[in-house]
This record gives sequence, structure tokens and C-alpha cells, in this order.
Amino acid sequence: MKLNNKRTVLVGLAFLSICAFWQMYDNVVPLILTKTFHLNETFSGAIMAADNVLALFLLPFFGSLSDRTKTRYGKRMPYIVIGTVAAVIMLLILPGLDNGYYAAPSTGKLVGFVVILGLLLVAMGTYRSPAVALMPDVTPKPLRSKANAIINLMGAVGGILYLAVAAVMYPNSKVQGLDHVNYRPLFLVIAGIMVVSIVLLIFTINEPKLTDENQALEAEHPEWNLAEDDGSGHEVLPAPVKKSLGFLLASIALWYIGYNGVTTWFTTYVDQVMGQGLGGASTCLLIATAGAIISYIPIGVIAEKIGRKKTIMIGCVMLAACFLAGFFLTTAFKSINVIMFIVFALVGFAWAAINVNSLPMVVEMCRGSDIGKFTGYYYTASMAAQVLTPVLAGTLMRNISYKVLFPYAAFFVACSFVTMMFVMHGDAAPEARKGLEAFEDMDD
Repeated sequence: MKLNNKRTVLVGLAFLSICAFWQMYDNVVPLILTKTFHLNETFSGAIMAADNVLALFLLPFFGSLSDRTKTRYGKRMPYIVIGTVAAVIMLLILPGLDNGYYAAPSTGKLVGFVVILGLLLVAMGTYRSPAVALMPDVTPKPLRSKANAIINLMGAVGGILYLAVAAVMYPNSKVQGLDHVNYRPLFLVIAGIMVVSIVLLIFTINEPKLTDENQALEAEHPEWNLAEDDGSGHEVLPAPVKKSLGFLLASIALWYIGYNGVTTWFTTYVDQVMGQGLGGASTCLLIATAGAIISYIPIGVIAEKIGRKKTIMIGCVMLAACFLAGFFLTTAFKSINVIMFIVFALVGFAWAAINVNSLPMVVEMCRGSDIGKFTGYYYTASMAAQVLTPVLAGTLMRNISYKVLFPYAAFFVACSFVTMMFVMHGDAAPEARKGLEAFEDMDD
């Protein structure tokens, strides 16, 4: 059994477009809220948390709904296409409201910005779970860690595309000292990336055909299914599997509290603590994303040899240590330096170790017809964390000190290590291979 790399890359185009958008959203929207609309950290943090509040309901709903959807185009593709089109329309309206408010401030423009931002977040929420569920739909269970490594690689490519564009278009020398920055060109680039990605996906992936083929293969391997018949013809999870799922979802929530706290506030943190602008912050995040890109495929191989759980726990230890190092570096220095680049590269590796294996562990516990629902569980845990962390971290930074950000993140990531110790299922680690055999399944 071999993973079809080319097909997995094409499936990952949807995730590439999603990650390009969210990387921009997390980096730019807080700056617009605080610098253009002059909202304090608590209010801007609440608005930043709104996407996660909506996602808390939208992602499980549309994930489960897509499980039950039947069209000649598939069950995931209609949500992906319609959601992308709606999101791009809203995305192109936002910079006009931002620039308009700076030119002539008014309550109506602020309200309009928030309303359009809300509609944009709804559009994104309609297709994120279906887009992510597409990979396990067309990939056999034993190969999903490797496939998810490629999917995350595609997501990282989306993020790095944004970061590279932001670093080139908005260096410190260009934006430092400006009262207002026009982000319209940046928004246009991201909209273009989203449209091109989804058009390619539509014309290269036949979802109904590939899903049917994968379901036929899994029917030949009932040992892959952890669910049991409850006696009435319905499949249910055994109690020990439910317990593992609960601890896994708790772990997901905890490491997202830590990690998303940093990604949401890092540009503002660097501005306040180090006096660096968007370009400097984007360079650090670019290094972290590059570290993740380099790590994804090796992480897939490592997980195959030592298991998903151990790989995740190693990632938790590294991520917590890197956040502690980030605290000392950003408070000891007044400018971005080489040591910080190294630390952020290790952040990328650590986050890759966690991300490559967490979603496959969740969907490993479900039957094929429930992939969208279990993907929704994954996002319920991560989004619940992200509802909390922008507001909590923003409030702590405002009332205590901006310097609390990295210790805050390290603490919650360390807690996720503890809860992962109680996860006993979803770790489908194939027999380890030696030498070149470790790479044979990476062929098309």
C-alpha cells in the first residue's frame, strides 16, 4: 500500500488557500484594529476571538452536514467552492473600509468593517471542515500521518507565500513611522492565491470516484475500525476509546491555547516589546514556517517508526522550551537576531510534530462515514481554545505586561504534554522499516 503523493498534494490545495488566509488574518487584522480603529487589546482580542466563536459552531455543523451531503460533485467540494467564492468577495471589501476609516473616521465605517469581517468568517467556517475531511476521505487509515504531513506542508506553503509577500511589500523601512498602512495590495494577493488554489482543485480531483475507491479498500480491512456494533446495527466507540478521544481533544485545546496566543499577538508583541514592525515579525514567523516545511516529511517518517503519540509528546516538550527561550530573547534584545531565527525554526519543527499526527489520531477512532463529524470534534477543541486565548492573553498583556505572552504559552503547551500521557488509542504505527524502505511509500 503506497501513498499517492501527487494526489495528496492536489487535495492539499484547499488547505493551502485556508492557511494563506488565516496567516494574513492573524497578522494583519490585529494591527488594523489597534492602529486604524484604535481599539484596546481586550476589545481587539474579543473581535479576533469572534472567528473562533463562530467556528466553534460552524465547523462541527458543516463537517457533519457534509458527511450527509450527496451531489454529483461529491460531498465536500460544494462547500469548498461556495465558501471560497463568498470569502474572496468579503476579503476584497475589507481594505476599502480600513482606508476609508483612516481618511474620514465614523462609527458607521467601524460597524461596517466588523459586519463584513463577520460575514467573511462565516464564509470561511462553511468549508474548513469539509476541506480538511477531504484528505481522510480519499486516504486509507494507515497512510494518514504521511498524507497529513503533505497536507500540512501545503498549508505551510500557503502561510509562507503570505509571509514572503508581507515581508517584501511591508518592510520596516517602508512602514516605520507611518500613521496608516494601506493593506489593499496584500489582500488582493491572498484573494488571488485562494481562487487559483480552488480552481486547480476542482479540475484535478474527482472526489466521488476517489472516495468510493477508499471506502471499498477500508471495507476489506475491518481491523482498521475501532467502533463496535451496539447490538442494534449502529456502530459506537468503546468506553476506552471514548476516554482516549476525550484526553486527545483536551490536549489539542491546551496546545492551541499556547500556540495561538503567540501567533495572534506576536506582531503586536514585537512592536511593543522590541520596537519592530510587521516586516520583522513576519520574518520570524517566516523562519518558523520554513522550519515546519522542512520538518513535515521527516516527521511523518519519525511517526511511522516511533508512533504518533510519542512524536506529539516530543513536539510538546520542544514547543514549551522554545516559548521559554522566546521570552528571554525578546526581553534581552531590542532587535531580531540570529538566535531568535534558530528558536523560531525549532518552533516550526515542534509544531509540525504535533500537527502532522493529531488529526490522524482523531479520525483514526471513527468509521469512514463519520470523518466530517470527527474532523468537527478536532476543530471544536482547537477553536474553543482559540476563543479563549486571544482575549485571555490580550487581557493579561494589558493588565500585567506584554512580556507575559511567552510564559503563558509555554505553560499551556506543557499541560498538553500531561494530558497526552492518557491517550491510548489512535496511534496506528506501522512496523518500522530500515534504510531506503522507509521512503518507498513516498513514491507516486
